Amino acid sequence: MKRILIIILIGFTTLSVSAQRKKQKQAPKPATTRVKADTLPSRTVTVTSAFQPSLKTTAKINFSGATPLPDSVRPVLPYDVPAQNLVFSYQSPELKPLAQQIDTGIHWNNTGFIKAGYGNFTTPFLQAGVSLGDGVKSVINIHGRYTSSKGSLPYQQFSKTNLDGIGIFSSPGNKAEWTGSLFFDNNNQYQYGYQPDTLKFSKDDLKQNFTTFGGKLAVRNKLQNAAGIDYNPSMAISIFNDNHSGNESNLVINAPISKSVTKILAFDLGLTADVTTYKSDSAGTINNNLYYLTPAIAFKTPNFKVIAGITPSWDNKIFTMLPNFSAEAKINNEKLILQAGWVGYYNKTTYQYLASLNPWMQQPKFLLNTRTKELYAGFKGSAGTHVTYDAKVSYLQMANQPLFVNDTITGKSFVLVNESQMKDLRIHGEVGYTLQEKLSLLAGATFNQYSALTDNDKAWGMLPIEINGSLRWQVLKDFLVKSDVYFWDGPQYRGKDLKSYKLDPAIDLNLGVEFTITKNLNAWVQMNNIFNNRYQRWNQYPVLGFNVLAGVVFSFGDISTRLPAITNK
Repeated sequence: MKRILIIILIGFTTLSVSAQRKKQKQAPKPATTRVKADTLPSRTVTVTSAFQPSLKTTAKINFSGATPLPDSVRPVLPYDVPAQNLVFSYQSPELKPLAQQIDTGIHWNNTGFIKAGYGNFTTPFLQAGVSLGDGVKSVINIHGRYTSSKGSLPYQQFSKTNLDGIGIFSSPGNKAEWTGSLFFDNNNQYQYGYQPDTLKFSKDDLKQNFTTFGGKLAVRNKLQNAAGIDYNPSMAISIFNDNHSGNESNLVINAPISKSVTKILAFDLGLTADVTTYKSDSAGTINNNLYYLTPAIAFKTPNFKVIAGITPSWDNKIFTMLPNFSAEAKINNEKLILQAGWVGYYNKTTYQYLASLNPWMQQPKFLLNTRTKELYAGFKGSAGTHVTYDAKVSYLQMANQPLFVNDTITGKSFVLVNESQMKDLRIHGEVGYTLQEKLSLLAGATFNQYSALTDNDKAWGMLPIEINGSLRWQVLKDFLVKSDVYFWDGPQYRGKDLKSYKLDPAIDLNLGVEFTITKNLNAWVQMNNIFNNRYQRWNQYPVLGFNVLAGVVFSFGDISTRLPAITNK
């Protein structure tokens, strides 16, 4: 029994080993197999395999190298070059050192000049100017001028002396700009226009001497503050005297401000106080005070501008409401600007102002301010890059217009008369041609038709037609030619018989040249009234005939960029 059990056990063991070897033969062979040598049927198998990652191949863009088709269309390259024009007044003022706005982008040079000359009619001429300051925080200009002449008629002589200085100063931080000026002016002439010329007068009886001195102080903001307000208040004082115990003081305070509401809308407000006190033996004391406000709304776009406001005024306590409406419309890229308006304003009548118009007048017995309402329409603009033009038609209603008439005894002095109401139809035009800084041609014309006078037969002494022209030609770098022409139709005047007469038309042609001798020295020649026309601006007062002046100009300071300049006579 034991043998049978041993044989069965050995059989099962043999079958088990045989089956295990059969399975190993059927299984796949690994990459690396290691079996322990001391163990026959190993149940532990270690497999080691190498792995290398790779990315999927991406799709690539194929660029075609084909040549584009030719384009035969001519390209359009639009461009706009603004007109490089310099706008001048058609009446050429005398040239002298003027204070320019302080700009840190401009190199400021301190320069000066002395101009001296002499001419027929015993005419000495002396003019000088100097500029000071650093050009960044301060600019100062000082100018002086003296001339005199003696004509062929008895007492036909005059002398003029002018001194003025102006300074511009920037405040700390360059936020505000202060401007101050002082001036002195003395004019001396004689009432040589008496008739008949056989009358005898002493020199003191005919002498007319006027002296004015004063100054002005102003401040303006250079940068708009956080509230969007711009301001420019000013105060001016002047004292005027004559040689007949007449004197006058003037105080003018002007305070304009502007508030920006939006980019295209602003509110403007101005306050003006103009106070005058005049004293003379013939008129006593006269107080002439004028106050007015100028509130207005300004609407501005690139192509359209409208100002709408009113001007409440108190002229010697008399209240008057004046209009203040104006509009401008740009057409064709600013080459044409249409303009129209209805405005009212005052011309302050002072002894100083009247003497500047007619230096042979008697002391005034009254001072009434001229109030004007003007309705106008016109246009201005440019043609091409060199031509500018301006034309306007106006209808004016004037109240208290001063007029001058000869006295009825000798006619040598003029009496001030007042025209309470009159009308004027005015046509004014200007045209100019400029070529860089080498050539400038300017011309202007004004036509006036006075009507509806209530107190006088004619507008005594007022010019009906004025035509002016000027030429500035830089022929060479060191050679300048200047010419001016003046023409006006003769005004109406009242004779001793109280009838109205008319003066002859007048024309005055002037020509001057200036050229360089050395770097610091120029020579100049000025000829006035070339046609030798003894015209009369005021009745019984013929002007000097042909006169010529010649001299030199000495320049000092930095004059490396200086070009010749000619001043008026």
